[in-house]
Amino acid sequence: MPPETNQPKKHVDLHIHTRYSDGSCTLEEIMAAAAARGLAAVSITDHDCTDAYPRAMDMGAAMGVEVIPGVELSSEIQGIDIHILGYYVDFGNSEFIAKLQEMKEARFLRAQKIVSNLNKQGLDLRFETVLNIAGEGAIGRPHIASAMLKEELVSSFREAFDVFIGYNSPAYVEKLKMSPKEVFDLIKRAGGIPVLAHPGVTGVDERIQEFIRDGLLGIEVSHTEHPDAAIRHYLKICKKNGLAFTGGSDFHSSNHSKFELGFPKVTYAAVESLKDKLCKRSR
Repeated sequence: MPPETNQPKKHVDLHIHTRYSDGSCTLEEIMAAAAARGLAAVSITDHDCTDAYPRAMDMGAAMGVEVIPGVELSSEIQGIDIHILGYYVDFGNSEFIAKLQEMKEARFLRAQKIVSNLNKQGLDLRFETVLNIAGEGAIGRPHIASAMLKEELVSSFREAFDVFIGYNSPAYVEKLKMSPKEVFDLIKRAGGIPVLAHPGVTGVDERIQEFIRDGLLGIEVSHTEHPDAAIRHYLKICKKNGLAFTGGSDFHSSNHSKFELGFPKVTYAAVESLKDKLCKRSR
């Protein structure tokens, strides 16, 4: 991403997960690490969950780290799982709160079904172990994989997904389905900016123009799994279509094949891009 002009280069990380969803670090650990690494701004983007807020913003104010309200929501189109980041959403919006609660309940029931399917395959996984690992957060398959590791039913996190709970596996259960347009509309009605997460990973370039027509307002340009060529490619799309451009580590933990908090390097221009889009929406 282009650096800010005539200012010291400040870096941000706008894609971070905590224990409130499928991350392994607490909010306190994330915020302390962000401050220690000199990040100017962060966004906690837990899956289908905003439990980190408003405490994250209070902690950021005390530490001198700007916190951009965020969330990551799932959608699906023709069997492709598409993640959408929502920034500056009003977490007091009643419709948004109700939908997140529906998603959380659906995740709980889904996890129960996956564990039941595993039990039918002869794996004696206890649902209580999954709940203990997930804590108060929205339950996801990474929690189930961690529980399988804890109960020594698999030898690695990857084995849990590749053999037992990944897509097309016997124990897999589909998530609550929403179309990308439904997610765009939900985020926008709550005052937020919908941003397409890691398009280089999901491989949906041919649908980006369709998404823009449906209400997409930004693209995550920089991401752990985006090479330099992809960053240039998506930044060009953003400039051509007047979209916000963001970036982040997608940090979960170093054990989940994600890099460190604050990498790749994303300049504060990403935050300014979101604020500009937010300002134009409010006119």
